Amino acid sequence: MKNKIRVLRAERRWTQADLAASLGVSRNSINAIENGKYDPSLPLAFRIARVFELSIEEIFEEEGV
Repeated sequence: MKNKIRVLRAERRWTQADLAASLGVSRNSINAIENGKYDPSLPLAFRIARVFELSIEEIFEEEGV
């Protein structure tokens, strides 16, 4: 699944560790999500959307769409 987390995080000058701490996950999890190696659970996707004050659809998109 493609996502815009890296760009959104950079715009806010947050590190992966900053975002991970605010979401209650590891920095490695953020890295894996950003690189498309791991798709977040639906509850985590909602938490990510809330942190960025965006909808899930504004952050994530299916590959090939």
